[in-house]
Amino acid sequence: MSLIQGTIITFSILPFFPFLIVFAVCRYLLKLEKKKSLLISMDITTAFLILSVAALFNVIFASRFGFYLILLLLLLALGLIGGAQNRIKGKVDGKRLCRAVWRLTFIAMTLAYILLTIVGIFKNIFNNM
Repeated sequence: MSLIQGTIITFSILPFFPFLIVFAVCRYLLKLEKKKSLLISMDITTAFLILSVAALFNVIFASRFGFYLILLLLLLALGLIGGAQNRIKGKVDGKRLCRAVWRLTFIAMTLAYILLTIVGIFKNIFNNM
């Protein structure tokens, strides 16, 4: 296993590590303001959260549909938010739309990660009794 592949797998299993690493690099090495560092950390961590939640979903529910379910939900969110943006402003700003969906995905995937981790722990405990 290559170093890059191992790093991606580790960061996907523990997605709070890349958040902390990116935040520290942005804040203390690049000297960015706190809000900008937080947003960059959220953007990068979202990709690892998507992989992690998809894997947790697949393991818990003995499925191979987790990643595709997340993609489907992302497309639905893009359509719904894009439609709302079109109704309100009369046009769709693609950059703002993608940024909004990506940041909402961070929140949703963080909650899903916590929930699926708890479900997975309880499932493992009760299956081994």
